[in-house]
Amino acid sequence: MMTNTQINTQLSQTIRETLAKRVVGQEDTVTKCMIGLLSDGHCLLEGMPGLAKTLLIKSLAEICQLKFNRIQFTPDLLPADITGTMIFNKQTHTFEPSLGPIFNNIVLADEINRAPAKVQSALLEAMQEQQVSLGGTTHQLPEPFLVLATQNPIEQEGTYTLPEAQQDRFLLKIELNYPSREEEKQIIKNLHQNKKTALTSPITIEQLQDAKKEVKNIYVDEKIIDYVLDLIQATREPEKNGIHKLKGLLNYGASPRGSEALIKAAQAHAYIRNRQFVSPEDIKAIAHDVLRHRLAPSFEAEAEGLTINDIITTLLNEVQVP
Repeated sequence: MMTNTQINTQLSQTIRETLAKRVVGQEDTVTKCMIGLLSDGHCLLEGMPGLAKTLLIKSLAEICQLKFNRIQFTPDLLPADITGTMIFNKQTHTFEPSLGPIFNNIVLADEINRAPAKVQSALLEAMQEQQVSLGGTTHQLPEPFLVLATQNPIEQEGTYTLPEAQQDRFLLKIELNYPSREEEKQIIKNLHQNKKTALTSPITIEQLQDAKKEVKNIYVDEKIIDYVLDLIQATREPEKNGIHKLKGLLNYGASPRGSEALIKAAQAHAYIRNRQFVSPEDIKAIAHDVLRHRLAPSFEAEAEGLTINDIITTLLNEVQVP
């Protein structure tokens, strides 16, 4: 078991090595999920079905000894199926709260973009305020609390875009790609050999909470803050900020929550890289995941065949690094 002095240098490596016993590949996704966990930021994972999104999230909770629950989002799902409801007790003749599956440390919102907007709104208070209101009473969610949501690409049948307000609640939007040929070969071998490795729990909740406190203490220089503000301002008014290549490519830019998200995620990234300060490289490493769901490409950008990732890459190349 890891000691408190070791967690700073070994937490990332321990989680990776333990996850690798069950999940093949997806190393970048593992890193981004760890960033969300360490910075109290919810993550939205987008990828084709069958890329081990659910397995990865469930395994991460198991390694960190966190309470886990999975909610399958469907068109007939109701808000009460997430938050819970009030139930009448015949013995006491009173209504009592029956807490829903949201009351766990890690909640997997599976295929979140298959449920209607009314259900999406049920997550907003929980994700932002870490509390749920039932029958006029506010119930605090457990600490830590993290929503890891998966969604299929929007082009697939039966899906639709999440409301912008809810997308902004996610710290990161992580894109999953297909495994390499060798990785897929190993997946098939594991399936053929019926391998289902039991994971140990090398990290306690107390150690995780200590690590989160250390992440918040990662030093952020004022020049880094100015760099983040330059990036965010350039998404809103690119020409005014001297980024003429982005003229007409964005319908709207990132909100102030985007600035905060860049700093929080960069602190966690620096921590994982065993550094006590945030560098411009940390900002660049997580910029795509922080911004891709906070920016809206214009029709002109789509007509030119530019993706949101292309636009963010241009943004990072054009804004001067301190």
